Amino acid sequence: MDFLAGCIGGAAGVLVGHPFDTVKVRLQVQSVDKPLYRGTFHCFQSIIRQESMLGLYKGIGSPMMGLTFINAIVFGVQGNTMRRLGEDTPMNQFLAGAAAGAIQCVICCPMELAKTRMQLQGTGEKKSSSRKVYKNSLDCLTRIYQREGLRGVNRGMVTTLIRETPGFGVYFLAYDLLTRSLGCEPEDPYMIPKLLFAGGMSGIASWLSTYPVDVIKSRLQADGVGGKYQYSSIMDCTRKSIQREGWRVFTRGLTSTLLRAFPVNAATFATVTLFLLYVRPDEGSKDCEAAPASHQAPLQQQAQPSSL
Repeated sequence: MDFLAGCIGGAAGVLVGHPFDTVKVRLQVQSVDKPLYRGTFHCFQSIIRQESMLGLYKGIGSPMMGLTFINAIVFGVQGNTMRRLGEDTPMNQFLAGAAAGAIQCVICCPMELAKTRMQLQGTGEKKSSSRKVYKNSLDCLTRIYQREGLRGVNRGMVTTLIRETPGFGVYFLAYDLLTRSLGCEPEDPYMIPKLLFAGGMSGIASWLSTYPVDVIKSRLQADGVGGKYQYSSIMDCTRKSIQREGWRVFTRGLTSTLLRAFPVNAATFATVTLFLLYVRPDEGSKDCEAAPASHQAPLQQQAQPSSL
């Protein structure tokens, strides 16, 4: 039931957060010489005006498809790592989260590659005149594999690992510290708001800790769209980005990311909590206790700040 709750909660998080993610990606990869968007809100307005509301949900199939696998990996790795480490301490929460974040990259990287390519499809074009290169996320990955092989499907894997490993560690550490300090009790009438706050703030902390890496990852995964490649490596991408745009390049799309981080984690936690309380009233309330690792882990393991 914990796994099912996590999948449902994660799906809710994707539905809430995907429009913000689309805006983030477009701001991160747009040309500095001829920018299409002036900022987060202008990007929102432009996409809706040119591509309709559906434009904000471009590429959603990929994270939805990868959701089940990512939850399964994170659930298994984080839980087993905590059991092997034994004591429930903040450092162990960080290490278990980092291990889970690293291993789930096998699914996360190709999923985000397809999502990024789909989100950039038809950028700046009116819906009626835009030409679709990819029919859906699966078609996108298939075409990339046919053109570039396995290496192409895993484009951005190193930057994804660099982002996800500490990112998940920070997330689980922040959530552990917040739930302990807030003192969530089963009979507490503010239990759910506390969980929502802890999850949302942990997601924000995680993104802030690794956001510069995410900018480089997005640029590498978007590189080659239209048949033109700009970057030969991570260092080449970093160097060229700084030379053209300065250090501020590492904050591109940050506003939409932080606007997305809180509601995504809030939606995920609310759905997971309510589902568990509905199907398992006794055990569901225990899952909200902050002290024991075996009780706390199921909810922690479902809220994923990066992929979702």
